[in-house]
Formats: sequence, structure tokens, C-alpha cells
Amino acid sequence: MKRIALYVRVSTADQHVESQLLDLREFAAKRGSEIVKEYEDKGISASKARRPGLDALMADARRKRFDVVLVAAFDRVARNVRHFLEVLDELNHLGIEFVSLRENIDTGGPLGRAMVVSVGAIAQVEKQAIVERVKARMRRARLEGRQIGRVPLCVDRDAILRDRKCGLSLSQIAKAHRISKASVCRLVRELRGVGSQGVEIAASGCSHGKHLSNPDQPLDGCLKGNTF
Repeated sequence: MKRIALYVRVSTADQHVESQLLDLREFAAKRGSEIVKEYEDKGISASKARRPGLDALMADARRKRFDVVLVAAFDRVARNVRHFLEVLDELNHLGIEFVSLRENIDTGGPLGRAMVVSVGAIAQVEKQAIVERVKARMRRARLEGRQIGRVPLCVDRDAILRDRKCGLSLSQIAKAHRISKASVCRLVRELRGVGSQGVEIAASGCSHGKHLSNPDQPLDGCLKGNTF
């Protein structure tokens, strides 16, 4: 009886691996094989070579803990031909078969190996086509004057600097201006370069608040990554 390892992957966190697992378990049962372990990667693109589930699979393959790797489709492993072939080459070197349900490929024979290369190349072409379509839509959006990506942060930077000089914490400033602490820290770092003019503006706004004995202390603390 051959020992089988199942590998499943979904690209987004809201997708589920159960449908893939059901088909793979049924296939393994029909072959009379023993499933030794199921490896999963959730919310991770196939374009990433390093994945926790895939890394664990390859680590156990080197320990010869199974004889066959079973997947639902080639693109569950990789869309990049080079990475895909690297995985297959290592499995072949270890004497482990690779079986894909959708493509009906078993690398136990030379014909399956040849078809793996061909289908892998097609998968890469498909991936590139998707990238080109996305780039085309982004170019069209720019021509139409639409915003791409995040909306630029619109806040009163001088007010943030004054609040920081007055001794307010990052959390207090973030809450007052409705932005994140990370944004506050970044803005303070940027505004630190305004020089003596910025310091004078900040100090003038603290007549009703608590002055710091060392005006530069809050800025230095932010640069060091303190959360205050």
C-alpha cells in the first residue's frame, strides 16, 4: 500500500479547502492508498515559492514519509514553471510520484513527466495573461482620472506636530485625528525635518497644555519605535 500526502491551497482567506480535500480523499480511497498527512495553505498565492504548507510537505518528502503527492490541480502547487519544475524535480529525485486530478497526470511514467512540462508552461502563460489584463485596467483607470490604490492621507500635519510637542501620546493623537498610530509616527518623522520653524510652531500651540522639558524627546521616542 502506497503512502499518500495531500496538498491543498486556496488564494484567499474566504475560500475553503474542503472541496479539494473531499475529491483527493475519494481518489486515494479508490487507489487503496493510505493518507499519511494533509498539508494546507490558506490565503496564499501560488506565485509565492515559500509557503508553510508546501515547505512542510517538502520537508517530510525529504524524510521519505510518503510515496505519492496528490493535488487537485497543477496551479495549487505553483503557476511559475521554474518553481513548479523545481518541486517536481526534487520529488522525482526523492523517488516520490506526483499526481494531479484535474490534469489526470501521474509522473510515475515518462509520458506524465512530459505532459507536466507542457501544462506547466500553459499555466504560466495564463498567469501572465491575468497580470496584463490587470495592468490594462489600471492604465484605463488612470486615463479616466480614477483613484488607484489608497486615498492619500488628509490630515492637519501642523496640528499633529503641536499635539506631539505638547506631550500627547501616539494613541491620543491617533484617536483625535482618526488615523492609526503608525501614521502618526510616520508623520512625526516627516515633520521632524521642518527644523526650528516647526519647533516654534509646535511650542506656540502648547500654552494651555503640558510642556516637555525636552521638546525632541517625543520625536526621538517615535523614531525608536516606542508606543508610549
